[in-house]
Amino acid sequence: MHPTELLRQARLKEYPLQPLQGGDMGQVWRAGPYVVKTHPCPPVGLFQAEARGLFALFQAGIRVPEVYWASNEGLVMEYLPPGEPDWEKLARMLAGLHRLRPPAYGWDDRVFLGRFELPSGTQSDWQSFWLEKRIQPILEATWNQLGPLGPRVEALFKEPLPQEGPALIHGDLWQGNVLHAQGGPALLDPSVWWGERAVDLAMMTLFGGFPAPFWKIYRVLYPIPTEIERALPRYQIYYLLVHVHFFGPSYLPMLMRTLGAAS
Repeated sequence: MHPTELLRQARLKEYPLQPLQGGDMGQVWRAGPYVVKTHPCPPVGLFQAEARGLFALFQAGIRVPEVYWASNEGLVMEYLPPGEPDWEKLARMLAGLHRLRPPAYGWDDRVFLGRFELPSGTQSDWQSFWLEKRIQPILEATWNQLGPLGPRVEALFKEPLPQEGPALIHGDLWQGNVLHAQGGPALLDPSVWWGERAVDLAMMTLFGGFPAPFWKIYRVLYPIPTEIERALPRYQIYYLLVHVHFFGPSYLPMLMRTLGAAS
């Protein structure tokens, strides 16, 4: 759907459209005080899931853009003007998020990572949840692209993972989903569910990661045990499988290196 039509559906004033970056999984425009997200063929429920995730983060004390409209065709949100990075504020915000202790692993509503829908539902055992509800679905979707790496990934996740307990996680927390805005940082494009915080830490250390000033403060506020640090490459494989699924074999060398670090 054209973004102007989405604004009409939301009964909001129309503004000239300006394309924005960050549209790997769709198209993003600024329209005056609004940001409009659409996709030519979105999975059913994608934008509503994003809206629910943003609201869950907001309830947890995280700054996010306000959502004005969500439908199968797109999303209309608040435009937050860019500002200077505030790594201390971001570290405090994320340490607080990761210290929340929900009752189980998973999410009762629909969950997407990018456009890939993940199984919903909750359970108490992390090892079985992670393998059955997170790794196995994306592994099956990418199996034909993985070649000899597929059995190595499958075998790796049959080994137990260290645990800290359920936390509320953003679910796709790379630097591109942090908006350095006026008044402080905000989070975008969540894949919110209840999981081990190592899932977020893995993405936060992948693709260049967050800078040293952030980690200096975060580690003081919420120290990361050595066994969790060592397990992060295993969690990074989850994100690399999704990248192979959407963007193809160019991510296979990185997946192979990460498998080596995880073994």
